[in-house]
Amino acid sequence: MKKLIRIAGIVLAPFALASLAAPASAQFGGIGRVINDARNAAENQDEDEPQTQEECVQDSSPSVGRAVLGGILGRASRDVANRAGVSSFLPVAEFSDQLTGAIACRLDPEEQRQAAEATMAATRGTDDGSGAEVGATSAWVSETREGVSGRSTVTSRDERPGQGLDCIVVSDVIIVSGEETRADKRMCRRPPSPRYAIAA
Repeated sequence: MKKLIRIAGIVLAPFALASLAAPASAQFGGIGRVINDARNAAENQDEDEPQTQEECVQDSSPSVGRAVLGGILGRASRDVANRAGVSSFLPVAEFSDQLTGAIACRLDPEEQRQAAEATMAATRGTDDGSGAEVGATSAWVSETREGVSGRSTVTSRDERPGQGLDCIVVSDVIIVSGEETRADKRMCRRPPSPRYAIAA
């Protein structure tokens, strides 16, 4: 009998919570929102929702359970981050060969384009095909947000004989609302191609 009551309680609990969602939201200012967040996350797990900084850098696709948990906790963390002036964005796949996750996550899509173009400008090299020059720098200032800027600088050359690759190290620095983020990336090209891409 106790087992039957326990099973009935488990089955009826979600219905009880759903029926309390509206009054609970009014009384406690958020339980109903939490239930809606969980439901929306489960239904919309494939949509491009902003991730936390850690999720963005890890660049992993969420499971259903993680999406539901993210729906519950994501709003709270995003609210706190937005109040603090810190935003997290999804990396744009088009620029994944030019930007690291640590940098892309701090920039909106248009800023990611600007940062990727700065990297390509810094690594363009000379007309003789010798590749990027150490010390070459390209800077940018956001066209969409105030207080956001960055630069890419070729800091060293890493030629690996026998592999036919020309590799360099590029340092990216961005400033978002006074907070500096720095990331180094190893980029390679196979001559005669002029374009460098992040090496795995």
